[in-house]
Amino acid sequence: MFGATIRRFTTSAVRRAHYEEGPGKNIPFSVENKWRLLGLMVVFFGSGFILPFVVVRHQLLKK
Repeated sequence: MFGATIRRFTTSAVRRAHYEEGPGKNIPFSVENKWRLLGLMVVFFGSGFILPFVVVRHQLLKK
């Protein structure tokens, strides 16, 4: 009896949700423009890659 109540609530909650369906609709950025997406990915991943080199250079140049 208790399990059936929870099951009905969760299925009704999913039915009431009005989210767009389809590829690329459930992510926080747009994938429509491939060049903009490439630029965002280069900046995001590039900043994480280059940061240790910048820190080491700063420490080596510090007097």
